[in-house]
Amino acid sequence: MTKADKVQEHDKQVLHKMGYAQELSRRMSGFSNFAISFSIICILAGGITAFPFAFSATGGGGVGIGWLVGGVFALIVSFAMGQIASSYPTAGGLYHWSSILGGRAWGWVTAWFNLLGLVFVISSVDAGVFQLFRDLVLHGVFGVDVSGTAWQATAGLPGVYWLVGVGVIIASHAALNHFGIRITTMLTDMSGYLIFIVAISLTVLLLVFAPVPLDFSRLWTFTNFSGEAGGSVIPQTSSILYGFVVGLILVVYTITGYDASAHTSEETHDAQINVPKGMWQAVFYSVTFGFLMVCSFVLAMPDVKEGAAQGWGVFAYVMASSTMPTFLLDLLYIGIVFANFLCGLACVTSCSRMMYAFARDDGLPFSKTLSNVSVTHRVPTVSIWVSAALAFLSCLYGGAFIVLAAGCAVFLYISYIMPVAAGVLAEGKTWKEKGPFDLGALSKPIAILAILGGVVLVWVGFQPPNQLVGYLIVGLIVFLTILWFASERTRFEGVPQGDKIKERQKMIAEIEKKYKD
Repeated sequence: MTKADKVQEHDKQVLHKMGYAQELSRRMSGFSNFAISFSIICILAGGITAFPFAFSATGGGGVGIGWLVGGVFALIVSFAMGQIASSYPTAGGLYHWSSILGGRAWGWVTAWFNLLGLVFVISSVDAGVFQLFRDLVLHGVFGVDVSGTAWQATAGLPGVYWLVGVGVIIASHAALNHFGIRITTMLTDMSGYLIFIVAISLTVLLLVFAPVPLDFSRLWTFTNFSGEAGGSVIPQTSSILYGFVVGLILVVYTITGYDASAHTSEETHDAQINVPKGMWQAVFYSVTFGFLMVCSFVLAMPDVKEGAAQGWGVFAYVMASSTMPTFLLDLLYIGIVFANFLCGLACVTSCSRMMYAFARDDGLPFSKTLSNVSVTHRVPTVSIWVSAALAFLSCLYGGAFIVLAAGCAVFLYISYIMPVAAGVLAEGKTWKEKGPFDLGALSKPIAILAILGGVVLVWVGFQPPNQLVGYLIVGLIVFLTILWFASERTRFEGVPQGDKIKERQKMIAEIEKKYKD
């Protein structure tokens, strides 16, 4: 037996010990696991589309200092999650971790927050893909007039072209995922390299061809651009601190989705090592290169005050002001849009694996159908298309992007913090056996810092212009509480544990007979 075969067999045995069969195809390398999280984070997505959140709140300081503060928080959370992932490398990881460490109800609630957050990720990313394609490629490269209402998504119903465009993008991501993890992995691997190349090129070119001398003091200078001065992105406030904290949505929205490494655990070789590594490295490199990129936006701006007044159009203002040759601008625009497209592809992969894992334990309506894995393609095809459909439906609200961007960040980080919080109480008690990625004495301090940061983020979710997210959180908690005590408390069995795992061992061999690698 080769070393690779031994690793493959070890991965399968770890999965069997948790009561699950190897249904998904284990074809992802360590780099591929890193690349899928790096692709979803995609600094060329949130770093561009959510840039106004920070800049229109407190100017360059909100971007330069804010990115570092939010980035450190994201890295701390990735370490805390990675330690748990190393112990329990399963698809739908967060739900599984919360269930083992915090109990059935805790795991069930985690699953719903994570699943809805992932649906919002698909929606916001793909809405962003269309907007960038419309503004940068159709208008910027080909000169198409996209000013009509059919191209826009404002309060109320979105325009026809906008809706069709977003629908086509989401459907194409589902179709590519349908045909197996091999093609998805190939594209997300390419996306990892593409993000590095385009982000570095964009940063360097903006600085080299900046229309004004570089003023680095902009990066730590705070200016209150809330209200009309910042294009009304952030409501008027007299507090710089308040604006700074609300503006952290820029980095937190951008540096999210790295739970994709956990959701593809059952498709990753040597998962107990590669999954936590994929998570924290995706966050680290995104924070590092993303910081350089967003700082270049601030430095290359002809006038900070004029840039802030552009509101959501500030990135277009920066690009239009650059003195770089047109052909370089066009290449950057195409690269940015394609990287964002691949980001959306990875989002569908992550969401569908979460849905499959939760349904596998009968946590969703139509669970048997949603947990079905294609014998031919070795992917959960029904969950893929349902994830895409839900994402499209959430785009029907015309003001979707702002709500979905903030919503996915807050919902996902709540689901990230829940198993971490359960781990603080379970560590050394019910959680005694850790995986190869072990934080040791730093385990609880890191977990506590992650939880405190999560509390601040939830508070941000209740602040204008994100208050609708706060209402969604309250509404979801009320709904889930009623549903749990009305039916799920007695119906939902949760993840297999104890004797349930022993019972499942009898079924595993029979299930795996259907599939061939």
